[in-house]
Amino acid sequence: MTDLALLALGATILCCTLAVAGVHVYAAGRAQRQALVERLSGRSAIRTAAGRVRRFAGVDRRLRRTRLGREIHLRLTTTGLDLTAGEFASYVTLAVIALWLIAATALAPFFGPIAAVLGVWSAVIFLNWQRQRRIEAFIGQLPDVARLLANATAAGLALRTALAMAAEELENPAGEELARVADQLALGRSVDDALAELAERLPSRELVVLVTTLVLANKAGGSVVNSLRNLTQTLEDRKETRREIRTMLSEVNATAFTVPMIGLGSLLLVNSSSEGALERVTGNPVGQILVLVSLGLYTVGFFVIRRLGKIEV
Repeated sequence: MTDLALLALGATILCCTLAVAGVHVYAAGRAQRQALVERLSGRSAIRTAAGRVRRFAGVDRRLRRTRLGREIHLRLTTTGLDLTAGEFASYVTLAVIALWLIAATALAPFFGPIAAVLGVWSAVIFLNWQRQRRIEAFIGQLPDVARLLANATAAGLALRTALAMAAEELENPAGEELARVADQLALGRSVDDALAELAERLPSRELVVLVTTLVLANKAGGSVVNSLRNLTQTLEDRKETRREIRTMLSEVNATAFTVPMIGLGSLLLVNSSSEGALERVTGNPVGQILVLVSLGLYTVGFFVIRRLGKIEV
């Protein structure tokens, strides 16, 4: 019996040792695989180029495999935000949960899901606004882009070299976008495809005109200096026109955001003057329908005012 007990004890120790070694080997292999995937995908799960710590790396990897994750990633690349799809989705989820709880507590439980939907909608609007802001900033730099390309071309530099030089001279977002074009050209992509992708990534009439001028000059040859210098003056004039229109429409845009705030303030005022009033109103189907109709009217008013203040230049 003693020999059997010693044999069983030895076998148990051996099995435990092998189990620990197996877990260690598995963990090391998994860590190496994750580091290899991150290195091959060009991402750093630890820090960004600016030194910021990446968060929610696991969520980002799983989300990027889905269609929604790829869509979020594409939208983020056009906004210039230093966020991954996993970080953005996690932050939005936390904000939606917080809005749900705040609305359900401050107003009534009926407003919790409505606040969550508004939170998701606000996130989409934020991405579109950030993208439009980046486009506007890029349009503001287009005269400098055309001027640098004209000077570089006049000095005898090739278009590829001129684009790389402009990327080094200009600030973001123009410097970052032109650097991306220069990297694509260095990898062997054609000038037409790289510039066409730039115009698709940051759609604007001014950029389309500049890209068309560069593509035609690259295909047909000839002097592009005069065309770029004339285009520089045109872009300067359009820049001033856009700034004047934006100044004149600032009051209209402020009104579009003020109207929904008035509705939210009215709800808070009613609930504070008579505690539990909103809960009693939303406690029956008729009150819920009326609240939804009023919220729909405020939403329609927001979009109508925004549409009236939108002028294409």
